[in-house]
Amino acid sequence: MKSVAVYCGSSSGNQGIYTQQAQEMGRELVRRGLTLVYGGGCVGLMGTIADAVLAEGGRVIGVIPQFLADKEVAHRGCTELHIVDTMHQRKLLMADLADGFVAMPGGFGTLEELFEVLTWGQLGLHGKPVGLLNTQGFYDTLLALLDHMSAEAFLRSENRSQVLQNASAAALLDAMQGYQPVRLEKWLTPEKS
Repeated sequence: MKSVAVYCGSSSGNQGIYTQQAQEMGRELVRRGLTLVYGGGCVGLMGTIADAVLAEGGRVIGVIPQFLADKEVAHRGCTELHIVDTMHQRKLLMADLADGFVAMPGGFGTLEELFEVLTWGQLGLHGKPVGLLNTQGFYDTLLALLDHMSAEAFLRSENRSQVLQNASAAALLDAMQGYQPVRLEKWLTPEKS
């Protein structure tokens, strides 16, 4: 793993621990020689993690759509900044540039990006690790929902195990670096009449 796409909020949340964890994740990426791939913003947790990586001398690749760059939220200090036309192009380029994915606390956009890469992994379109930085139990209810989906036979247990999680940036990245994708011959099961 040489690069990690991090999905996170364009706001900082209402607890200082979110900012502290974003800074720690940034420092941990640099300690491991990993490039940060992210949404290219200078605000919220997005700006915080980019600033932390840059402050430690690390490499940051930002990918932002033109309409957000026009609102002056693009981080102009990135090592590389790609300005694309659409949100779809942004997600695709980020996925192509990354060897793994981390979701930190965030909102709709973070969840949407997370579930897209999880779905692509389920379909066998990539075998890259996907992790949740579960700061202060932020993702506990989501993890419970995934367990419920699996218990109700809407999500195979093999696919549920795709989702790595930890409250520690170092432990999460350790798990991601040791990740071995599960390859299922058949991920759909026909309904029985």
